[in-house]
Amino acid sequence: MNYRHAFHAGNFADCVKHALLVWLVRALQRKDKPAFFLDTHAGRGRYDLESAEARRTGEWRDGIARLRAAPDPVLGDYLGVVEQLGLYPGSPLLIRALMRAGDRLACCEWHAEEAAALKRLFAGDPAVAVHRRDGWEALGALLPPPERRGLTLIDPPFEAEDEFERLADGLRRAHRRFATGVLAAWYPIKSRARVRQIHALLRESGFADALAAELCRRAPRDPAMLNGCGVIIVNPPFGFAEAATALLRALHDRLAEDEGSFHRVLPLASAVTAVP
Repeated sequence: MNYRHAFHAGNFADCVKHALLVWLVRALQRKDKPAFFLDTHAGRGRYDLESAEARRTGEWRDGIARLRAAPDPVLGDYLGVVEQLGLYPGSPLLIRALMRAGDRLACCEWHAEEAAALKRLFAGDPAVAVHRRDGWEALGALLPPPERRGLTLIDPPFEAEDEFERLADGLRRAHRRFATGVLAAWYPIKSRARVRQIHALLRESGFADALAAELCRRAPRDPAMLNGCGVIIVNPPFGFAEAATALLRALHDRLAEDEGSFHRVLPLASAVTAVP
């Protein structure tokens, strides 16, 4: 696996994923009971937007930079945590910043250099366990947690041709092992056909409660481009659909590129409308 997130940190897809992630973590903390968080494809945890990799692509300028330039109160919680942490935080650092005493985080990363950086970031932190292991394998090894409450974030690099099938299979396996947990899975939107595929796979999985929160910056006509992204939520917390709609609207207002852009929250436990 050659994927290095340093080239893409802070881009529009990170903003979508992380704004929703912050809301989900907060929702799990409504109850005064410990929660377990599993990040299956964690990366290095923190990214310097002035690094050679970030400067080479400049993707963050059409993502987090736009949100900072025109802040919206709806995005205030997410943006506040980002500013507090400095640089650009990956999902494990965002989760750790929000955790309470008693909460736990397990991070998995297979890329050796990224895993080493992640271990340095959380060295000496008893609330965080860093594993250099395959994230798909971790779904079986680390679930269910003793807390019986928690969130699993699945965010693969989508380098393999069968990544959508692996994602659907991973969600099914995780749900079988941890039926009471919240599952969140990120996916790219490049073409209409691939989006229909992941929606069909999820409907066939038979989840009683599952949603997709999507934002496209432009019409998904060119399969060579990352035109948008989505996050699948299995067992969404109460109020997620309404909150996600408001978050996506604020993100869309600042990140959309053309008239073909859209945002939406779709049910995946029943028939779903095709991509517009």
